[in-house]
Order: sequence, then C-alpha cells, then structure tokens
Amino acid sequence: FDEASAILAGDALQALAFSLLANAPELTDTQRIAMITKLAQASGHAGMVGGQAIDLESVGIQLNLDQLETMHRHKTGALIEASVDLGASTSATVSQEQRDALANYARALGLAFQVQDDLLDIEGDTAIIGKRQGSDAAKAKPTYPALLGLDGAREHLAALLSQAHRALDSFGAEAEPLRAMADYVVSRNH
Repeated sequence: FDEASAILAGDALQALAFSLLANAPELTDTQRIAMITKLAQASGHAGMVGGQAIDLESVGIQLNLDQLETMHRHKTGALIEASVDLGASTSATVSQEQRDALANYARALGLAFQVQDDLLDIEGDTAIIGKRQGSDAAKAKPTYPALLGLDGAREHLAALLSQAHRALDSFGAEAEPLRAMADYVVSRNH
C-alpha cells in the first residue's frame, strides 16, 4: 500500500477506537469519558501528533538523547502507554502501585519499539520493513543509531527490554503476555 492509504487506514482505526470506547456496554459513563480522554490526549498534540511535529521539525538537526526520547515518548510511546493504561483501568483490582509499574513497562516498551524501528531502518530488509533501507538517514531524521552508533543503540535496546521486564516483576506469571510482547518488539524484523 502507498503512504496515503496507510494514513487513511490509521485515521479510520483511530476513529474506530473512539467509537468502540464510546459504545462499550461494559463500561460506565465515567469510565468511558476517562478512557476517551486518555486516548484523545495520547493521540493529539500532547501525544502522537505532538511527537510527529517534533520529528518533522527535527529533520537535519542533531538531538541529544533526552530530546530524542521526548520525541519518541510522544510520537510512539504515548499510544502504547495509553493502551496499557486503558487495559489496566478496566480492572477494579489494579492498585496505583501496579498502574505505576505498568506505566514504567509501557514507557520502556514504547522507546524499545522505536529503537528497534531505527535499527531496522539500517539493518532490515526493504521488502520486509515496508520502506527503503536507510530512508531515515537519507532524510536526515534523528535516530538512535545516528546518535549512539549501532552498538550503542543495540545496548540501549537491551537496557530498555530489561527495564520493561523489571517493571513487571511484581506481577508474576499473569504478566507473561506483556513480557512476550516486549520480547517480540525487540526481536521483530518488520
């Protein structure tokens, strides 16, 4: 598919997410409003859209690690964090301590996703990743490998995976799907 089709699909899926939340019969009105608000914040200027704006403004500019991570916490991480939090908010038994642990997990997962994406841009197969290998460098986009080098980016990725796993230590076996998701994010080839 082309880029325009991908953007349209993303727009349609985002609208569908809001519709599903607005019409979820198992949620109370208070839960619905809180969840829709959370998703709107993660999607809009304080989240994904804001991160994308930073990304567009940063082309050709060397960011430091804090700036790069701020961009990706918004661009990629905000929706991942919201997804984990929305899932947790459906349980009446999740404590604030558990929600904090899940937030730490999601924060690390969102950054890990982006580090792996940046590595795949350099090392991935164009036919598999869906974009031309090296396209980020060709566009002078700020990336983890550009800032940290390939080995440094791989080390950062491993540290983020470890951080995600540690955040789930208090959950035991019930968090295995979340651990598997983190493992998948860092080992994926697309």
